[in-house]
Amino acid sequence: MNQRGGRRIGVPVVARRGDERRTSEKRSAAPNGRGFDLAALGYRAKDQTRFGAGAHIVCDNLVRIYKAEGIEVVALQGLDLLVEQGELVAIVGASGSGKSTLLNILSGLDVPTAGLASVAGQDLLAMSAADRVTYRREVVGFVWQETARNLLPYLTAAENVALPMTIAGRSKNERRARVGELLDVLGVGSCADRKPAELSGGEQQRVAIAVATANAPEVIFADEPTGELDTSTSELVFEALRAANRELGVTIVVVTHDPLVATQVDRTVAIRDGRTSSEVVRRTSISEHGHEEVIAEEYAVLDRAGRVQLPRDFVDALELSRRVRLELEPDHVGLWPDQQPRAGAVPTRPAGLDDEGAA
Repeated sequence: MNQRGGRRIGVPVVARRGDERRTSEKRSAAPNGRGFDLAALGYRAKDQTRFGAGAHIVCDNLVRIYKAEGIEVVALQGLDLLVEQGELVAIVGASGSGKSTLLNILSGLDVPTAGLASVAGQDLLAMSAADRVTYRREVVGFVWQETARNLLPYLTAAENVALPMTIAGRSKNERRARVGELLDVLGVGSCADRKPAELSGGEQQRVAIAVATANAPEVIFADEPTGELDTSTSELVFEALRAANRELGVTIVVVTHDPLVATQVDRTVAIRDGRTSSEVVRRTSISEHGHEEVIAEEYAVLDRAGRVQLPRDFVDALELSRRVRLELEPDHVGLWPDQQPRAGAVPTRPAGLDDEGAA
């Protein structure tokens, strides 16, 4: 499979609100429920009362502020995020960008300071301590980077997968059938009677995915699931994630630094300075020579306040600073450096840029 795509000035903007019907029609949901269907996520010009209506995961103006030694650290600064049911999404960003904080909030391990966060219809801000235990047991599953955190060393692979179902009170016959199904789907059926120390790193992570899906959760969160693995083993683990997404119908959100993982998902969401900054959407098409290829398109993310983060290399290439000129065209918005007026253009009021290139 070939992959092509590129970045370009004037790339379409993924709007959070407003009339984006043409974009929605071009990128409709796939028959199996995957894909980025803007209309299904609530992007309708006439229905803007609820941000993210119909989305499986919704973050609306999410803020998280930590206090450490008397200093406030703003980890999330009004982050917006929508994930549709059945999507396979990667969250990427530099260290300190806020992606780990976001994962902790969505997994029920942390509570945001302000904003809205919901997963599978569950309001994460309104949960009691008991609600969070039930949420983590039944609604979401986890795959952590450290294999020791995923599996109990004194249990076999089959016993590890059965454990969450035992805690949930499922019958012995139900557990046995489910364990066999999951291990086979994820390509580790032959490992059922082995303990973690007898498994390779890739086999451990695939068993961990089986554990995460044991109670048929709505969403799986994977935190750097291939971070300790080599390239070939990482591909096997990610193929297992795709199998869980495709055959078990579970929504999967992967937080990763791994560029290989980020290129194998339907959508990659980049976080910068506590906000979603850009998205890469991938679609498969057939070339003129009859070959299947993946086309990747990068979009800037426009939040509900109208802010958009320009890629740092775009800002540097045009030497943008402090403010830029905008011009509204029939089907796009033009943006120019303030000191280089375009011949014949009638500029609108200059728009300001912050230190990170947000307009």
